[in-house]
Amino acid sequence: MKWLLLILALLSLPAGAEEPARLDLGGSALVATGRGWGGPKPLELRLSLTKAVPYRTYLVDGPPRLIVDLKGADLGLALPQDLFGADLSPAIRWGPYGRDWARVVVELPGPYRIDSAGQRARAALSQITVALAPVAAQDFAPRPSATAALRDLPEPADVPGPPPDEAFTVVLDPGHGGFDPGALAEGESEANLVLVFSLELRAALQARGVTVEMTRTDDSFVALERRMTTARQARADLFISLHADALPEGQAAGATIYVWNPAADARAADQLTLRHDRDDLLAGADLTGHDDALAGVLMDFARTDTQPRSESFARWLTSRMSLMGIGMHDRPVQRATYSVLKSPDIPSVLLELGFISDHDDRANLLNPQWRDRMVKAVSEAVVGWARDEAARAAMLRQ
Repeated sequence: MKWLLLILALLSLPAGAEEPARLDLGGSALVATGRGWGGPKPLELRLSLTKAVPYRTYLVDGPPRLIVDLKGADLGLALPQDLFGADLSPAIRWGPYGRDWARVVVELPGPYRIDSAGQRARAALSQITVALAPVAAQDFAPRPSATAALRDLPEPADVPGPPPDEAFTVVLDPGHGGFDPGALAEGESEANLVLVFSLELRAALQARGVTVEMTRTDDSFVALERRMTTARQARADLFISLHADALPEGQAAGATIYVWNPAADARAADQLTLRHDRDDLLAGADLTGHDDALAGVLMDFARTDTQPRSESFARWLTSRMSLMGIGMHDRPVQRATYSVLKSPDIPSVLLELGFISDHDDRANLLNPQWRDRMVKAVSEAVVGWARDEAARAAMLRQ
């Protein structure tokens, strides 16, 4: 099981070893920040890391490239082609460089200058941002020796994606349904709006090779606990519950992502052991005949893996929505104790697509063009996160 492999890998670290900074690919991107007016566009490279590190940036020529060196960073689990906006660069590569360094090389579509470079550290993440502006060829000022700058950079590791016999499965959970229409506004129901979106998202994910199961495909009612059971029976790798709630006008607008609140673990374990059969608590583990205490301990143990993975997917999703221009709540990721987030062994999020009580959000949900953008943001987040998960699992197996 993934969570057991993770624990074993952590236990194998040497005592006192300092964990390197790792790239959070879901929060990283190469984006165009303006128009090129017939030439290269202004660019911004954003590298999100699990902690702040010393770094240096400079340009080299032959062809023009941006070099970013990171001290104490390990980028081995991430694939350059999965960086959001990688298609803005002719080529991107990265790998270890010398002792305790990692190097990122971004080939540029023309001559540029570094307008600014900075690092902003937050509680659990740090982001390095490098702003690049196109310049005339005579104004390009790279380091004089590109050969010296690129010396000793190995080829990036070829980390395979999931093999064909290990299909990635997502369970989509359109909220409400049947006699429970959810929120209502201007003749529209939450249950119908999220079902339409879920069916469109299912088609987009299936086109990308993802296996998709749904808790409902029509206007029928499915009990909350049954939704989790459906996900476990499908051996889901990810569970996404979709909603479009209502609040008094002016109180909330924009997409919001909810993840489980770990402070409620004990209460959730008690509720699960009461409401579910023992063979329906953890995928791959039959707890029939075991007491509540043991079941609770095993569920807590499983959550040490699934909780950070849920939060990682939430970061992938907020990044993609932001880069696609999707309006989000002031606090786009929040913690909650919704029943559909309780599963201890399946990474789970609840996505509020918007608030049906807000005029603009409701208009978005009824707009096929907006839904197309949102579907693309969610499906890209799912596929990117799945590849990242596969890479991490491959490293744990080594």
